[in-house]
Amino acid sequence: MSHKESHLMLPVDAAWLALEAPHNPMTITVMMRVEGLTENRLQEFIERYWLAWERFRLLPVRKGPAWHWQADPLFALRHHLAVVPHSLDAEALQDWVSARLNQPLPDYRPRWKFWLVPHAEGGAALLLRIHHCYADGLALLEVFDRLCPTSPRQPPAIYGGRESTEPTRWLDGTRAWLAELLAGEGGTNTAAVMSARSAAGSRNRLEQAALRGVRLVNELSHFVVEAEDTPSPLRQTLLGRRRCCWSEPLPLAQFRSVARSAGVTINDVLLSCVASAVRQALAGAGVDLDQACAHAAVPVDIRSRLPDGVSPPEGSLGNYFGTVFVPLPVDGGSPLERLYRIKHETRRLKRSWQPGISWALAGAAALLPDHLRQAVAELFCRKASTVVSNVPGTREPRYLAGCRITEQMYWVPRAGDIGLGVSVVSYAGQVQFGVVADEAVVADPQQFLACCLAELEELAGKAGS
Repeated sequence: MSHKESHLMLPVDAAWLALEAPHNPMTITVMMRVEGLTENRLQEFIERYWLAWERFRLLPVRKGPAWHWQADPLFALRHHLAVVPHSLDAEALQDWVSARLNQPLPDYRPRWKFWLVPHAEGGAALLLRIHHCYADGLALLEVFDRLCPTSPRQPPAIYGGRESTEPTRWLDGTRAWLAELLAGEGGTNTAAVMSARSAAGSRNRLEQAALRGVRLVNELSHFVVEAEDTPSPLRQTLLGRRRCCWSEPLPLAQFRSVARSAGVTINDVLLSCVASAVRQALAGAGVDLDQACAHAAVPVDIRSRLPDGVSPPEGSLGNYFGTVFVPLPVDGGSPLERLYRIKHETRRLKRSWQPGISWALAGAAALLPDHLRQAVAELFCRKASTVVSNVPGTREPRYLAGCRITEQMYWVPRAGDIGLGVSVVSYAGQVQFGVVADEAVVADPQQFLACCLAELEELAGKAGS
């Protein structure tokens, strides 16, 4: 693409530019520990493999009411790669990463940047910050899955892609998704309906479509009128200063044993740990836990829910996730009670249409005028006190530029006035927790992380007893 050309951005990607706030940018942060990674190796890796995706050479530009992808006429890798020459111990590295979270990405360049700390304690640290409009977490995970093979001598086999956004695709996809909801799991074939000979069968199909229409209205109304979170320290006006922390690697088997013994998912275990930490934060602030209402906004991949021909091609970038708002049982008095109540809520939400509805609403927000867009943003951020994300990585170790990746960490962005984010990343048989928080809502994210880990330990003890 020449610098004079541009592609209209899909609404589901533009949404994260339209909905972000200056004090809370929608930026994804990824950190890897990579043994022996040098500046030369990383530079070659970015030039040859990362930039094979044309989108990473483009910057988002607003033209009138719409956002476009446009080539950066002055693109240079030196603008997107920095090397920190001095060594950093564990505490200094945490402070350094937090400082990067508060450093804005220039809006006159493609909005991503790598930092390399080759002399960090425990191995070289590689940090990436990238705006959400480029891709969601699963799309980025697939990028690294393609670029990081299982052998240090094996080059990436399939990678890269040209930018070919089709603005009508999202609209067609939304209409097709809605038609599929109304038609049922298998969809409705118009030709088959027209050729149906049974009047009774036609009436049954009409009745089923009407019932599904009622369900859609019901689901939408439930989404809109979901109770707002109780005013608490977690719902303060944000300062725009963020701090992050992360845990040491934990054995994935510990999560699995808890999930298996309790008949729940690993995601349920994660949410239960977050519920315990939120409970303690509210109790410490004097909030009446029996009357408190708190939700976690949980991203849900919807690629498999989209109709054939509309779901994105494998390996493509973009945003294809919805959000469910899981009530956190902060009034639950025991770890097992909280865990089973989380299980009940997640099962209910998995069967709902909430992920698709929220995905469509987010995309629609990019098409709305400012005053209506703000209403949509408030609709999302009023319903949650934290964002919680589970990122499943590869089971086997991977290599970046021929160097072994020993750890992967990820910090989730938060929309609007949500100031707390918790993520858990699994990789090569281990799991790490990450917490990022605005200083107004959690002054010490390390303490919040410790509460999450303590709940996991208690659940693991009950699972082993």
